[in-house]
Amino acid sequence: MHFQWYPGHMTKAKRMMQENIKLIDLVIELVDARLPMSSRNPDIDELGKQKARLILLNKSDLADDRCNEEWENFFKEKGFSVVKVNSKKGNGIKSIQSVIQEACKEKIERDRKRGILNRPVRAMVVGIPNVGKSTFINALAGKACTKTGNKPGVTKGKQWIRLNKQVELLDTPGILWPKFEDQIVGLRLAFIGSIKDEILNSQELAAELISFLQEKYTGILAEKYEIDEQQDKYVCLEEIAKKRHCLVRGNELDLDKAARLVLDDFRNGRLGKITLEFPQDYS
Repeated sequence: MHFQWYPGHMTKAKRMMQENIKLIDLVIELVDARLPMSSRNPDIDELGKQKARLILLNKSDLADDRCNEEWENFFKEKGFSVVKVNSKKGNGIKSIQSVIQEACKEKIERDRKRGILNRPVRAMVVGIPNVGKSTFINALAGKACTKTGNKPGVTKGKQWIRLNKQVELLDTPGILWPKFEDQIVGLRLAFIGSIKDEILNSQELAAELISFLQEKYTGILAEKYEIDEQQDKYVCLEEIAKKRHCLVRGNELDLDKAARLVLDDFRNGRLGKITLEFPQDYS
């Protein structure tokens, strides 16, 4: 299976971020907690290198708790502020305001020394597609959010959202797409649904997920589907099809349906809390 992205989108988004970064104090980067490195765009480190940085491990409720802690420590050691969040349910959102103030304390102190006492922190929220950026902004802003209108130096059409007296968000920079030479990154993104299923071979994708679970999360498939998981990944898929009565006319196994079932169970947390990559892979 070969994964391909379309760099035209990325070029436009990168240019938009470059134009706006000078107006920003803080870059808030959302990543998917199940694959924190594969769901990043490496350009963000370069573009935001002079700015305060906050990484949000979003969808942390779907990821392995132990791995969430390891990833939190991994990014903190590299100088990032880090918060585990679940934007859909609002977990972790309340702590973000204080973390923003802490991440920008040097900037706030510099302002204070210059006699600027109440200038809000300006933050840009970035993240690759399907990482939950809009859901996060809505959760953080709540109903109290007011757009403050266009500011000087901001391209027409961009808006600032005032969260409160302390924080304004730039709504919204362009989407940055993941950049990968390594196909395993594409595979992991396909597992979580960031690449359209319609352009992928679902049986092949589900078989690769089964293979990963056999190695890293032994026992999960056996428990969930009541199969012998110590078999070839495609045999496991056939067993799942039998157990879940995924059949087409003539009682033949519908392996596409079984594949979609496995992928859907994983993406919705029905297989348990699973992380797809680990800090030691990047040490």
